Amino acid sequence: MKKLLIGNEAVARGLYDAGCSFISSYPGTPSTEITEKFALFDDAYCEWAPNEKVATEAAFGASLNGKRAACCMKHVGLNVAADPLFTMSYTGVNGGMVICVADDPGMHSSQNEQDSRHYAIAAKVPMLEPSDSQESYDFARLAFEISEEFDTPVFIKMCTRVAHSQSIVELGEKLDKVDRGYEKNPQKYIMAPANAIRRHPFVEDRTKALAEYAETSPVNRVEKGTDGKKGIITSSTSYQYIKEVFGDSVSVLKLGMVNPLPTKLIKDFAASVEELYVVEELDPIIEAHCRNIGVDVVGKEKFSVTGEFSQKTVAKAFELGDNYSVKLDENIPVRPPMMCAGCPHRGMFYVLSKNKLTVLGDIGCYTLGSAAPLNALDMTLCMGASVSGIHGFNVAGGEDSEKKTVCVIGDSTFMHSGVTGLINIAYNQSNSTVIILDNSITGMTGHQQNPTTGYSIKGDPAGKVCLEDLCRSIGINSVRVVDPYNLEECERVVKEEIAKEEPSVIISRRPCVLLKYVKPKKPLVVNKDKCRGCKRCMKFGCPAISFRNKHAAVDPTLCVGCGVCEQLCPFDAFESEEG
Repeated sequence: MKKLLIGNEAVARGLYDAGCSFISSYPGTPSTEITEKFALFDDAYCEWAPNEKVATEAAFGASLNGKRAACCMKHVGLNVAADPLFTMSYTGVNGGMVICVADDPGMHSSQNEQDSRHYAIAAKVPMLEPSDSQESYDFARLAFEISEEFDTPVFIKMCTRVAHSQSIVELGEKLDKVDRGYEKNPQKYIMAPANAIRRHPFVEDRTKALAEYAETSPVNRVEKGTDGKKGIITSSTSYQYIKEVFGDSVSVLKLGMVNPLPTKLIKDFAASVEELYVVEELDPIIEAHCRNIGVDVVGKEKFSVTGEFSQKTVAKAFELGDNYSVKLDENIPVRPPMMCAGCPHRGMFYVLSKNKLTVLGDIGCYTLGSAAPLNALDMTLCMGASVSGIHGFNVAGGEDSEKKTVCVIGDSTFMHSGVTGLINIAYNQSNSTVIILDNSITGMTGHQQNPTTGYSIKGDPAGKVCLEDLCRSIGINSVRVVDPYNLEECERVVKEEIAKEEPSVIISRRPCVLLKYVKPKKPLVVNKDKCRGCKRCMKFGCPAISFRNKHAAVDPTLCVGCGVCEQLCPFDAFESEEG
């Protein structure tokens, strides 16, 4: 059977057809759809975990019990999962275990461009890298075979283009769920120093065996070109760009296993061509390997170590002209990303900006509060860093910082890694004010459930964490809840909490306006007779409000009737349709 699938869905189907029965993940673009699509299979277990470390450890537990298991994350999520990853390389697995990681060259939705191949190399774990949906499906199935044959977790490395592009997939026969059973083996699984020191040589021997496998595995293949002079070593989506630009004219060594890399295969390929190039996104991993084994290549002299490649990138690097550029008669204005009309975060950000507070931010759609006209954020580092960071900022700055600094963090991000920072604040008693922007969903990756929503990945009732009770239980005595649509309330509570000589938490609670159960009110209209053109409403940054012919105007297709603009206008120019 053939189906048209995006790469992420192909991975999910490949995992399922390989007999995987357990997946635990934290959503992160561009990896999210793998888990969401796997959740549609009712006869397999699937969950959202609070963070990637928990997800990886949960999947390892399922593997330990003999089941084929997987976890999925984006590249920065792999940083969070690194602790169990490196030790899992020593313990090996029981049931096959696959770690799906999706990189984001070009930073479409990420705070950095890190190359996950470094983790595979450092942890000495094999990594497969598909270049289309068919390979995404095939490699997902193969990953479990490699995992169990070589006693190792296995990476499948996606990237944004492969994860979200569609191509035809020919599906194979579904395997029964694998259950290898559990047998007690303390020497293998208890990584106390005495056992761990005996497992390290196993890892080195396994790496040698995997390198031999890479020499003959069909995932690494040579495609002979009509021009025998030029050869290109490449992988992932770069392979697609090479084929689109050169067709069959150049010889290509297409690498599907990027760790460990083959040696003899590369040397033999190099000997068959006169000019040898390496085309790979981000860091020169393949290029460095070629040079280490004595193969001279041209790589980053022609290609950047930053950004996402394209057909145009390849054609320009090889000086083939500008045939792959799209030229338009008119310049199209850039539309910057922005918070939605009626976003509950906007009211709180307006209050923080108005009061000229220093605001340490976090990872989520609320990072858009940094954009004009609000300009409300001073820092965004990584998941949970706002809460940990404000503690250090205030301890270092003393009272001058405490009375004019807050941090913001979303409900899902708080559960991911913000709660440990809050424990640190409570334990060490810095006068820090933490604002939890509770929009009742994981908004930044497309409305996934989290431990505070009360629903599982399948939409079934689940355990629900009460943020107020959680904050109080770890030692925060001052916990307040506000409605971010009420600007007066928000401003009053923020001023009261930063003035206190103790840690405090403000929960800014209003569900995301894009949730299906949130019913918008009728859009507002502007009474032009009352509007004085003061533009105070424009300082709020709502995309539903514009300024035309010296008056404010409301786009009825965007406005959700939140009413915040009514509170801003000193002339009562914003009115409901009823008058």
